[in-house]
Amino acid sequence: MNFTLTDDQVQLQEAAREFARAELPAIAAELERENRPPSRELVKRYADLGFLGINVSSDLGGLGLGNIEALIVLEEFGKISSAVGFPIFESSVGPVRAIEHFGSDALRKRIVPAVCSGDMVVAVSMSEPDAGSALTDLKTKGVVRGDKVVINGTKRWCSGGGHADAYVVYCRLSDDPGAKGIGAVLVEKGTPGLSFGPNEQLMGFRGIPSSDLNFDDCEIPLDNVIVPAGGFKKLMEAFDLERCGNATMSLAQASGALEDVCEYVQERKQFGKPIAEFQAVQLKLAEMQMKVEAARLLIWRAASQAEDGLPSVLHSSTGKCFANTIAREVTGDAMQLMGAYGYSKDFPMERRLRDSWGWGIAGGAIDIQKVNIAGAMLGRRFDQRR
Repeated sequence: MNFTLTDDQVQLQEAAREFARAELPAIAAELERENRPPSRELVKRYADLGFLGINVSSDLGGLGLGNIEALIVLEEFGKISSAVGFPIFESSVGPVRAIEHFGSDALRKRIVPAVCSGDMVVAVSMSEPDAGSALTDLKTKGVVRGDKVVINGTKRWCSGGGHADAYVVYCRLSDDPGAKGIGAVLVEKGTPGLSFGPNEQLMGFRGIPSSDLNFDDCEIPLDNVIVPAGGFKKLMEAFDLERCGNATMSLAQASGALEDVCEYVQERKQFGKPIAEFQAVQLKLAEMQMKVEAARLLIWRAASQAEDGLPSVLHSSTGKCFANTIAREVTGDAMQLMGAYGYSKDFPMERRLRDSWGWGIAGGAIDIQKVNIAGAMLGRRFDQRR
């Protein structure tokens, strides 16, 4: 067990930090104001600099590095904002990894390199109006007709909805009940029968579009099936890595807040001296530091133990649950220390706090992670319906 980054990892971290801090704050502020995603030109620039698909196989256009390297870069971009970090998230720990692991050779070779080059954005669509935490209650259904799959139904809360070029859609692919009937298909934007609801107006996540996906006799090629019916367990195993990405985006809000507030308390003077001189401030900073460091170690443990595969549900849910929780606490404490400056939209702290609440909902709410953790600890699955 080694708690020290290698020289190569440090260089990658420094390169990501230097680019993010120099190039992205003004862009992040613009995306926040206008509630729009990063431009395709910016995503292409990420690709040119080697920041997309960091842990994707080099045979498929990635850098072929590990999960830790991908999360190191994601944290540095996420510190600037969730919106500018989201393309890193999508290319390294998002739905494209399910295609890489489980899709056909033809589908992998068509989609994954395009994501790594910045030419394509792929989003995941899981939730439905009556299926969020109870994901096996999905009703959207795909029926095989010859060499086509015909899809009907409605998906909700799709991050990237209306913006992404393609969607990994969880749906029913057989009449088997519960998880047994669920698989996943790739539906590309522009496919007849696919339409989008309006962009959701959310408390946070500005710059990360979200909308409903509506399927009305939407036909896709049979080759676009990623996982057939009965593959729900595989899909959730792939999603364990996405939990590490979600946790890292939470961590980034907390670690970015901590960096900002450490600078602030040394400059802000009250009663004739910097407020960092007050013991109450020192105690709060120490508590925030402990939370950030603990979250990072939990996330990296899950990611490092999955270098030859995918993380365990125990470790990924533990990391996500803890990071989601402490991000809300750390950004809240940082806002309190910064007072009106933290509460002002002229500074990024209030956005960090709003986004921290979002990451604790997206990808499985905090309490659902606790159910996952307990189930993994006891070696059983808890059926919430009984």
